[in-house]
Amino acid sequence: MSGDLLLDCVLSSAALFFLCWLVSLIKKDASIIDSIWGLSFVVHAQVAFWHWSLPSLSQFVMITLVTLWGLRLSYHIAVRSIGKGEDYRYQAMRERNSPGFWWKSLVYIFAFQWLLSVVISAPLFWTMTQDLSEDHSWLVILGSIIWLLGFGFEVVGDRQLKAFKANPENKGQVLDSGLWALTRHPNYFGDGLLWWGYYVLALASGGYLTFFGPLIMSIFLRKVSGVDLLEKRLKKTKPGFEEYMKTTPAFIPDLRKLL
Repeated sequence: MSGDLLLDCVLSSAALFFLCWLVSLIKKDASIIDSIWGLSFVVHAQVAFWHWSLPSLSQFVMITLVTLWGLRLSYHIAVRSIGKGEDYRYQAMRERNSPGFWWKSLVYIFAFQWLLSVVISAPLFWTMTQDLSEDHSWLVILGSIIWLLGFGFEVVGDRQLKAFKANPENKGQVLDSGLWALTRHPNYFGDGLLWWGYYVLALASGGYLTFFGPLIMSIFLRKVSGVDLLEKRLKKTKPGFEEYMKTTPAFIPDLRKLL
C-alpha cells in the first residue's frame, strides 16, 4: 500500500506542476509557480488521505494542518500577485536562459520545485505510510503546538506587511513594528517553524529520519530563495533597511524585545 500511496502522490503533484508550466507558457509568466507551491503539498496530503478509510490521529492531524497551510499560502500568493506580471526573480532567470527558456523553465523551475516538494514532504509521506492503531498523543499535541506558533507568525506577519504596504505614507519605509520588530522576516520564520511541527508529528509514528524535509525547507527560506535573496533587493530599494538589519535578527525572533 505504501508504494502505491507514494506513487499516486508523486504523480499527482507532477501533473499539477506540468499543467502550471503549460499555463506559464501561455501567460509568459513563470512566477505563477509560486501560487501552486503550497497546493503541491495539499495534493500530497489529500491523495494520501484517500488511501485510508480510517486514518490514525497523527495522520488526520497531519493531513489537516498541511492542507490548511498549503491552501492559505497559495491563496495569499495568488491574490498578492494579481496584476503584477512576472516576478523579478523569474524575469532574471528568463534573461539568463534565453533563448529556449520555454523548455529550460520546465527543467530548472517546474521540475526542480516539484522534486523539492516531494523531498520536503518526507514527514507527511512517512506518517501516511504507517499502519498504526495507536499514536504517541503527546507528540501529536507538541507538533500541533509548534505548527500553531509557526502558522501564527506566518499569517500575522503577512497581514501586518499587507496593512503596512496599503498605507501610501509608508512607501519606501521599513516595517519595524509588531512581529517585524522581533525578526526581519516573521513570515519566513513561521513557515520554517511549522515544518518542524510536521516533523514532530512524524515522530509520533517513528519518523526520526525525516528531519531532512524541514531542514531543507529552513535552508531554502534562510539562505536560498527567502531571506538572503529578498534582502539583496531590499538593501537597494529601502534606504533604512541596513540600519534595521543592525537591530533586528534576520530569521529567529529576538524574544528579549518583548520584555
